[in-house]
Amino acid sequence: MRRLNGTAYNEMRSGCRLLLRKVVFLCKLNERLIATCIFDGVALLKNEPELAERHIVGDDTHQMILRARDSAVLRAAHIEHVGISDAAAPYSIVRTELAGTFLLGTIAGEGRMLLDGEWQAHTPGRISLAPAMSLHAFHAVPGIRWKTCWVRFSPRARVSQTNTIVPLIIEADCNPLKCAIEGLQHETADSNNSTSEMLWGDLIQHYVMRVTSRINGDARIYAAFEAVQNELARAWTVEDLAEAANLSTEHFRRLCVRTLGRSPMRQVTALRVQRAAHLLTTTNEKIEAIASDVGYVNPFAFSNTFKKITGFRPSTMRENRMEAQAVATEIQPPTSL
Repeated sequence: MRRLNGTAYNEMRSGCRLLLRKVVFLCKLNERLIATCIFDGVALLKNEPELAERHIVGDDTHQMILRARDSAVLRAAHIEHVGISDAAAPYSIVRTELAGTFLLGTIAGEGRMLLDGEWQAHTPGRISLAPAMSLHAFHAVPGIRWKTCWVRFSPRARVSQTNTIVPLIIEADCNPLKCAIEGLQHETADSNNSTSEMLWGDLIQHYVMRVTSRINGDARIYAAFEAVQNELARAWTVEDLAEAANLSTEHFRRLCVRTLGRSPMRQVTALRVQRAAHLLTTTNEKIEAIASDVGYVNPFAFSNTFKKITGFRPSTMRENRMEAQAVATEIQPPTSL
């Protein structure tokens, strides 16, 4: 084999370094796309949107939005905005860190909502509730119009701060909410009658309270998942949960799906991820220890599940927390002497 002289060797080494930098760049560029393929099933084959922050409305989507800056009633209720939308593709919303709880109901048509790491149909009679500081994504289906109404709460709202809320879809008629939003918008725009505005605002809040009460409205369901919250590290089974609720396994399964919109074990997973997210952002506990605390023996399985539901790896969520703290420290005003 012919030996390379010094110049040829240096040129070859420089070329390899350049190639390596290009490979690293391409890997970083496609990291989220690769993760979507692996951890979100066959999302790409289904033409689902990439899970990156986005807000695409499109020319064929029509919205009526009432914001807190235009309504004293909304400001008092810590609601950032309410609205009604008649959407069509390419309408697509992805919020990687939703600041406040978001309630969305389908009036007509069909859309897609990301729940528990899977894209699910959002059809008439379905209400979804996404908690604060979670991955929240939905989009219109090509060729199908999607009419919805929604309420977006501020981080200060009580519903945004409760620890019992996890993402869910339940069966409920959202037309009363639509009518209340239309009534509030009409009174705010035309008459500025504060008494009428307060009545419409009360109806919106009452509707949201009625929907959110479904989470722990059944004492048997509440008892079972309160036990889970107290022992997340335990290897829970459906039989264990049914026993805690004093119900048969099949009855408990049906009641859980009807009440929470998900199976019992998916609810357990959601609670584990919720607790893990809290520990990642409020403590310096090692990720492996957090995985064990919430019931995962295998840290890799924990990381995959966490990524599937939240859109982030546990390490990424912690890095985001540290970066936010660093920025807050940098912009903190100097202490007066």
